[in-house]
Amino acid sequence: MTLVAGVDSSTQSCKVVVRDLETGAVVRSGRASHPEGTEVDPAAWWDALLAALADAGGLDDVAAISVGAQQHGCVVLDDAGRVIRPALLWNDTRSAGAALQLIDELGAVALAERTGSVPVASFTLTKLRWLWDNERANAERVAAVALPHDWLSWRLMGYGPEGESPLGPVLEALTTDRSDASGTSYFNAVTNEYDRPLLDAAFGNSGLGLRVVLPTVVAPGARAGTVGDLPEFPKARRGGAEIVVGAGAGDNAGAALGLGATTGDVVVSIGTSGTVFAVTDVPTNDATGTVAGFADATGSFLPLVATLNAARVLDAVAGLLGVGHDELGELALRAAPGSGGLVLQPYFEGERTPNLPDATATLFGMTLANTTRPGMARAAIEGMLGALAEGLEAVTALGVGAARILLIGGAAQNPAVQSIAAEVFGLPVDVPLPGEYVAAGAARQAGWALSGELPAWSTEIAVSLPANTAAVIGEQYAARRA
Repeated sequence: MTLVAGVDSSTQSCKVVVRDLETGAVVRSGRASHPEGTEVDPAAWWDALLAALADAGGLDDVAAISVGAQQHGCVVLDDAGRVIRPALLWNDTRSAGAALQLIDELGAVALAERTGSVPVASFTLTKLRWLWDNERANAERVAAVALPHDWLSWRLMGYGPEGESPLGPVLEALTTDRSDASGTSYFNAVTNEYDRPLLDAAFGNSGLGLRVVLPTVVAPGARAGTVGDLPEFPKARRGGAEIVVGAGAGDNAGAALGLGATTGDVVVSIGTSGTVFAVTDVPTNDATGTVAGFADATGSFLPLVATLNAARVLDAVAGLLGVGHDELGELALRAAPGSGGLVLQPYFEGERTPNLPDATATLFGMTLANTTRPGMARAAIEGMLGALAEGLEAVTALGVGAARILLIGGAAQNPAVQSIAAEVFGLPVDVPLPGEYVAAGAARQAGWALSGELPAWSTEIAVSLPANTAAVIGEQYAARRA
């Protein structure tokens, strides 16, 4: 049996799955937590990766590994390979002003044409401008810029600061893939090239962005390198065998690959954040900034809309009502579609799409008749899904086909969320069995790098629901948005 490993280094934790290359069956798995916060020392990710790999039984019998990770996080290194400051994560909104500055300077249309996206606070480019404006001494030390999966793969291959890694600080050994690079706002996923002048704009057109080291973009299915002779995974313990390291991927591209999503599939993921993304052969660019024109992990494209407010909306309302998520769903299904006119605009933590970092949540249409526990429960689910349905509308408005919804994430397991999703999205909804799909995609990618062929693993669907459009939900939500 040939084993391959996939990693999902997410905001909250690091997950590892080890799979049989031939069948895709999960052989073992491991997990470790990440610290909370919107900025994190990357050393915590490395420690968590080592712990998760140990929890998953190590790498002695693994033939290949690939790393998927949260997008956009800004890892800045000095010329000795040391991390200069904690990485600003995708959910750190302090660079919202920097995003507006860059759009004003460079133009939304030009940015969309050059990179497929208009930057918001999440994107790496804006974080570098924030660094330049607010921590100039740190910015002037930057010798390389990497994303979370780039840095972890680099460390896994044996590189890193002098004295902490067997191969030392070879910045030119940093690698990435086009899916993750496409979330930086200084990479063109059509030409597969960095846009250096855009990067330099982040550094105040100082010239620094023209010479800083950026990770080499590894083609889909290609090898980034091999696991280094690390103390935790010495070659002697694996009989001198090399462990192939795949290109890696951004988390959403990894999930699409793990699900086996193809053209016509729209993935709706409901976790801490919410995402709507589709697989398409045609690149997109949206000058409004609503849809990010990302790349996928196979050579195609992954137009994506992200919301900051997803499962935590349900957490908040469940807490208010004094119930768990199961009971919240039961309450919601006792109310009619539209919740009797009660509409929740769920911007509890500001919002990324639409770009309203300082927004707050609002409950509209309260009457004595609809302000009930079932009405509140249903309004919470409808509001969360309504925000994601706006994302679906934005993606399809760019000409992307949508034949079915693949609903994933923790909240997707709630029967009320599943049922209401079929009413809100107006498309058939398939809910795969719960799984670590980012890690699964990374494992599939590892198998591709090892064998030269993308493994044809299947995804088991737990629930299938036909489209059951309840137009009142979308109409009410749109009316309150206006």
